[in-house]
Amino acid sequence: MTSHLPRPADFAPPPDAAVRAHWHEADRAARRERLASLRRRLTSAGLDAYLGVRPEHMRYLTGFALAAGEEKVAGHSGQFLVGLEEVIVLADSRYQIQARREASEARIEPVGYDLPARWPALLASLGARRVAVEAGFISQAAWQRLAAAAPAVELVPVEGWVEESRARKEPAEIERIRAACAVVDRALASLLPEIRPGVTERELALRLEWLIRTGGAEALAFDVACLAGPEAALPHGSPGERPIRSGEVLLFDVGAQVDGYRSDMTRTLFVGEPRARDLALYELVSRAQAAAFRALELSLEPGGARPDGRTTDAVARAVIEAAGHGEHFGHGTGHGIGLATHELPSLSRTAPTTPLPSPTVFSLEPGVYLEGETGVRIEDLVLYDRDGRRVERLTRFPREVLVVGG
Repeated sequence: MTSHLPRPADFAPPPDAAVRAHWHEADRAARRERLASLRRRLTSAGLDAYLGVRPEHMRYLTGFALAAGEEKVAGHSGQFLVGLEEVIVLADSRYQIQARREASEARIEPVGYDLPARWPALLASLGARRVAVEAGFISQAAWQRLAAAAPAVELVPVEGWVEESRARKEPAEIERIRAACAVVDRALASLLPEIRPGVTERELALRLEWLIRTGGAEALAFDVACLAGPEAALPHGSPGERPIRSGEVLLFDVGAQVDGYRSDMTRTLFVGEPRARDLALYELVSRAQAAAFRALELSLEPGGARPDGRTTDAVARAVIEAAGHGEHFGHGTGHGIGLATHELPSLSRTAPTTPLPSPTVFSLEPGVYLEGETGVRIEDLVLYDRDGRRVERLTRFPREVLVVGG
């Protein structure tokens, strides 16, 4: 157990205006190579253009950024076409000013909710006859309408093209993920003195959200999870009106967003005197995470095999299985993170056996969940940089046993 609770001052402060300006300039410069990489892939596949619809891809390739969830009401605004020579960003009257500011190097086209009506003219302006489409993120009905609007144009389903590029993180991207981690580190440290028996999960979750939003984040990466006692056995549970009780675990799963990039951290705390069962589970999960982290470190040594997501998952899983809790660890060991909370690479039993990209950032988050009793998960974001010979935890909040509210 740690002898003292962490304090907000233990962690890095929020970025200032100069740092944010540096990030924006880094993005602007990086978009040239990001687009060039996509165009090389188009040319190699004999394609003329790429239709992108994912908000993360919009921001990554064009600079246009929708707020979280706004794509549900934005129509086609923010969607984009990358041709071999030009980029088109679609924007109706609500987004024209924003699009001109954020996607200043693209052609802004005033398309509202009826993309098929403009589709033939847009493709003709790019000279596109074969178009790659993000097949996993467009409905069959929308696909059929576009196909009918320009029957001479072939729509080609593609998946993972931009995702694979985004999995390899640029220095300014890593800096923003690190900053988002620090926001959560500081916020949870600020909350610790307020945790006591009787306060509810929902009250703590709302308070933590406030600390994140006022502590340097532009948004949450996802809704705060605060789960006490038996509720901690729900890997993705939601906070309720259940009061915190002494002798139980208290699990927080929380993330912040800073300049578009996200963090994700889980800490399982102990309210009052820990139970032996819960301490044993915590020690087990900690060993599983440490084993995966050590395997990543060993891969950097001379002659070390380059790890993949499946073998890294297997390292952590083997520790938990050896202790008889394999059936109580159902999810994957980790996931990539960046402009989206869950992205490539995957670390799971079904992950690809191709080497992990580098440099990249992903979570390590083994857990053990006993239905109706308790749950323990420890999650950190890890930077894996093979060329730089480093494996680094970006989350700095302590991993040792923490007792609060005693």
